[in-house]
Amino acid sequence: MRIWPAPENTRIVFDLSEKADFKYFSLNSPQRLVIDFKNSVNKASLMSVINDDRRVKRIRTSTAKEKGSTRLVLELAEDYRVSVFSLAPAGQYSDRLVIDLYDKKSQAIEIHDTSKDKRDIVIAIVAGHGGEDPGSIGAAGSYEKRITLKISQKLANLINKKQGLKAVMIRSGDYYVDHNRKTELARKSKADLLISIHADAFTSSQPNGASVLVQATRRADSEFTRWIENREKNSELLGGAGETIRSTKDNNLAIALGDMKKEYTMSSSYDFAEHVVRQLKKVTKLHKHKPERLSLAVLKSSDIPSVLIETGFISNPQEERRLNDAKHQQKLAKAIYIAIDDYFASNPLDGTLLAATRVREHKISRGESLSVVAQRYKISVRQLKSANNLKSNVVRIGQTLKIPQAD
Repeated sequence: MRIWPAPENTRIVFDLSEKADFKYFSLNSPQRLVIDFKNSVNKASLMSVINDDRRVKRIRTSTAKEKGSTRLVLELAEDYRVSVFSLAPAGQYSDRLVIDLYDKKSQAIEIHDTSKDKRDIVIAIVAGHGGEDPGSIGAAGSYEKRITLKISQKLANLINKKQGLKAVMIRSGDYYVDHNRKTELARKSKADLLISIHADAFTSSQPNGASVLVQATRRADSEFTRWIENREKNSELLGGAGETIRSTKDNNLAIALGDMKKEYTMSSSYDFAEHVVRQLKKVTKLHKHKPERLSLAVLKSSDIPSVLIETGFISNPQEERRLNDAKHQQKLAKAIYIAIDDYFASNPLDGTLLAATRVREHKISRGESLSVVAQRYKISVRQLKSANNLKSNVVRIGQTLKIPQAD
């Protein structure tokens, strides 16, 4: 038996010797979930797996009404939305029974403060896999889910040190987040960019190197078509023109506006992916020297530029060792962070702190003086001289001046 606490739900997994024959029901006052396993014997140490899960207070056995059955009782902290289902054997797992306990009230997620004059640029970071899904497993037994979380945490720390940038961790611990939920959480946090961190694998141990992936055009087009067909519900996915898209009776207008947003998102995704490739090649070998387009569920959002970064091959023994090395993880995180910083320096978003504090430049043309330039940008000559360490008012044609923010 295993238990995986997450911010919005807890997953309990029972490992079974064969497919489960079971039934379950809930009891109130106090809240309990009762599961009867037919023709079974319990061999799990039940209480040892709970740790400090806030939803499951206690797990115990009880007397089943049917002979040969095992009854387990989960004593719960409150009333949860319950999902119970069985899973067939897969990978290192045998038959399983899965119980998901979902909070009826969504937990608050941290959102940047849009009430301020200038907002932060928000980066949603998805650490690949998690919980019951270990991802790829290296030759030495490394789990992809652990490596991706460590790199993601290091990346988030770097982002949060930069004024004007803010990281949101879609998975902050060892639990699984559904692909649809990943984009939902990114959207709720008003993310401007989504980065999914993974470690690649292959059937042989030879391939190595990092890759950067963006959504395939065909997958993006099919997702876009589905959203447009249901545009009344999905208008918030389509940016500033969402209300027009939702309400217009002109289908051609809705398609044109939505398509512009989709094309912007795909173009921005590829542009950022190129920034990541340029930085990664400075710290690690590349498997692909250009961004690659693949059909990937986590990148399906039409409103948030998104990339998936394969940080290396966990199936390659040498690279597996590097991926587990904290210093190499930091190098990878730093390379991705520099790509983020460079990208938004070149593509500042309106209304953000980075756009407001971005250093503007002006090249002196014939006939221009310091006073002319100062008047143009509504600043003083003193500010202009101070920003450029000028001792006199003399400037030359072709000289580039930094333009400070107006007081």
